Amino acid sequence: MLVFTGCSTLPDVSPVKSGVGGPAKTTSTLVPLFIVSTRKAETERAQSSDLARDTRFLVSSVSIPPGHQPGVIEQPSFGSPNKASHFVFAGQRDLDEQSFKSEIAMQISGRVGVNRDVLVYVHGFNTGYDEARFRLAQIVEDSDFTGIPVLFTWPSRNKVLAYGADKESATASRDALEQALTDLSETAGIGRIHILAHSMGTWLTMEAMRQRAMAGQANLNGKIGEIMLAAPDIDLDVFRSQLARVGKVTRISLFASTDDRALSLSSVLAGDRQRLGALDLTNPKHREEITSLGVRVYDLTGSDVPDFFKHGTFAEAPSVVRSIGMQLAESPLAEQQPQAYIDQNTGSSPALKMQ
Repeated sequence: MLVFTGCSTLPDVSPVKSGVGGPAKTTSTLVPLFIVSTRKAETERAQSSDLARDTRFLVSSVSIPPGHQPGVIEQPSFGSPNKASHFVFAGQRDLDEQSFKSEIAMQISGRVGVNRDVLVYVHGFNTGYDEARFRLAQIVEDSDFTGIPVLFTWPSRNKVLAYGADKESATASRDALEQALTDLSETAGIGRIHILAHSMGTWLTMEAMRQRAMAGQANLNGKIGEIMLAAPDIDLDVFRSQLARVGKVTRISLFASTDDRALSLSSVLAGDRQRLGALDLTNPKHREEITSLGVRVYDLTGSDVPDFFKHGTFAEAPSVVRSIGMQLAESPLAEQQPQAYIDQNTGSSPALKMQ
């Protein structure tokens, strides 16, 4: 994993978008991020992998260089990053919970349509705080998302062999994510609340949504939008029980890949239990199991990405992240119910069909 260095102050900025497929930019782009964190505050020398007593609220900003290539988080091979060529942090400041909600409401004020939407990103196992911020900024830029990006970050130890410890931290963060989603749903003027979760973060997301359902608010006050689960590190039987509790309140999409090596390792660590994100959609039994759940599934097997583990294809394959952006930009269709749907990828550049 890469080690990054952040800054201490945040200027007053607004996002500058170039548009997917538009002309190459000649200046850097600033992407502001709202952050909800269950990590202890990081020090000047290290990021914390310990659970905080209370949820923390922050606002941060990431500078994306001109010439940025979709799917890539540009970082130096050695030395310090520079704004002209790399992703760099442009600042960060702490907020209390009320100020956090007020600033989101102020950002939404005056916006119309999908610009009032919120995208909540929940990272996965073996992910540091800085890496999570960079990833969300890259997704926002490459998908051309024009709403409000919110990062929910939990204290992953950012180590391959700390799977068990990460699962405990994710478990301890369920209430905080549930409360964050509730707070967003009660924010004045907000549009839809979309959730994009990755890896172990998909289990955390479904657990938080399950808790909301048990409280009678699975639809987040009618604001729930897309729930997109990328490389879901969830046992198939566990997902089935979560889905039964959440119900058909929204469209849930799964991004799966049989060549995801990280999920293969996860399966071993879980006692050879099948992971949802590694289902073989060419296997009739697996196809029957997944289509019975009434969710949309996109098969990313064989995608051409540089990651050896192929665990981050949803963000690293330009065509995939652009398709995510198209899905987020769709007009709300509350009357539509989820339908079983599988898109079989058969090439190195998956073209995801939307339904």
